[in-house]
Amino acid sequence: MAVATRGGTVPGAGTNTGTIDEAQREARLVAAEEQAEELFAEVERRGLIAAGERESAVSDRVRDLAAELFGVEKHWHKRVVRAGPNTLEPYRQNPPDRVIGADDIVFVDLGPVFAEWEADVGRTFVLGDDPVKLRLQADLPRVWTDARAHFEATPDITGAQLYAHVCELAEAAGWEFGGPHAGHLVGEFPHELLDGERIESYIAPQSTKPMRRPDVGGKRSHWILEVHLVDRERRIGGFREQLLTLR
Repeated sequence: MAVATRGGTVPGAGTNTGTIDEAQREARLVAAEEQAEELFAEVERRGLIAAGERESAVSDRVRDLAAELFGVEKHWHKRVVRAGPNTLEPYRQNPPDRVIGADDIVFVDLGPVFAEWEADVGRTFVLGDDPVKLRLQADLPRVWTDARAHFEATPDITGAQLYAHVCELAEAAGWEFGGPHAGHLVGEFPHELLDGERIESYIAPQSTKPMRRPDVGGKRSHWILEVHLVDRERRIGGFREQLLTLR
């Protein structure tokens, strides 16, 4: 069956994820990401990321909006809203809750679960007109696209090799890469409980297996690519992530 949502349907949602073929699986992962992108668009339309708001309050409002628009009840990883100097911190850190400033750069990292299918999308917003922050925001999709092009052109690439290339792209653009990894496997919920501590599940320096390989369940591996660019001197960072292997 299909579950109706504001953004359409997730094909075959509600069925046993172990019985679907690869084409159906890929369609559901893409549909989940499309809905996450629509959620981001609605966050921007409603002006939820605003000066004077605490990061935690914005996170709660995004959670409530996901429930309102798509009936989302689960997020497969913690919701991340980071502003100002907190944007330097990678995912696993938990910096103090911060009030968003009038001239801040802010990134949001969401992991909503749409009908048992994980999405993982991150975007960066700039309040004000600071040219360095705007350049950082503009560089994120370019670096992400260049990294994906390298992945597509290198059939046997490992996670370690792609991580190194993303770091090189960040440096060439005038930034430092801010994360210990540049992405991870994604799939049916709850992926993180199965693979969260396995280094081969990450695009990281110690991940030496080819990325194009079967996952632990024997299915095609699908990856999220993350780009975290930082300027430690100016104490700002930006973040972008989305599906690497589909779309």
